[in-house]
Amino acid sequence: MAIGFIGAGRMAQAMARGFIATGVIKSQNIIASDPDPRMLKFLKNHGITTTLENTEVVDRSKMIVIAVKPNVVSKVLKEVKDHVTMDKIMVSIVAGVPLSILEENLPPDTRVVRVMSNIPVTVQAAASVISLGAGALPDDSELVRELLQCIGICEEGSESLLDAVTGLSGSGPAYAFTAIESLADGGVKMGLPRDLAIKLAAQTLLGAAKMVLESGKHVGQLKDEVCSPGGTTIAAMHSLERAGFRASLINAVEIGTLKARELGSQKKKESLEVNDSPATSVAEN
Repeated sequence: MAIGFIGAGRMAQAMARGFIATGVIKSQNIIASDPDPRMLKFLKNHGITTTLENTEVVDRSKMIVIAVKPNVVSKVLKEVKDHVTMDKIMVSIVAGVPLSILEENLPPDTRVVRVMSNIPVTVQAAASVISLGAGALPDDSELVRELLQCIGICEEGSESLLDAVTGLSGSGPAYAFTAIESLADGGVKMGLPRDLAIKLAAQTLLGAAKMVLESGKHVGQLKDEVCSPGGTTIAAMHSLERAGFRASLINAVEIGTLKARELGSQKKKESLEVNDSPATSVAEN
């Protein structure tokens, strides 16, 4: 299957590299466009066909990944609209742009899939959730999930969940990086060399995450198994509870979700204003 990327930034580069590395898609079956030749150079070095024309990407691909900035997504979709046929799947990884806006800028019944992923896609460890548009076929879900599972985990959910997904896993890597940095600072304070402290902190979070995903045990049970009666861990956990550790993370997810919801509503409002404006205004400008 031929896959095209409109936009060749970090997320697009990482996805393309992951598809090639896992052998799911060959480099000669991928094409990408971007107005910045520097972005295209990276993909070209991996054997990927590149172009400055977005319409060429659509014409030559069965699945087209929209990976542009939110403020230009409507413009880009209108540009390629006449080239989108019913045999193509349009996959958006653009944050904050709802299915309704994607669909209104494409032909009726276009097969659209919205994806919320995160930056660990760059190391093939993404956490992604997809939501199907009204025109998407049941097989489209399986196809997109199969591809995204090559670069991490992927689940399907209703679009109403995607703001919360953004607040949790979309922004979550930043929370994890802060936790790693803070743990490392603690290690340095207690005498560990900085490079060793960072490596230990990162590996500890990685190992704990693998245990959650692979053991089948509840996270509370896993935590309790580390906390020996009267030991160092339960004493340290008490300190975290006093500092509001859990509440801080819960608040972070809530704030991230509400911000994502606000940005989505703002994007819908902007779209309505454009659609409601007089037809002459475009020509006048």
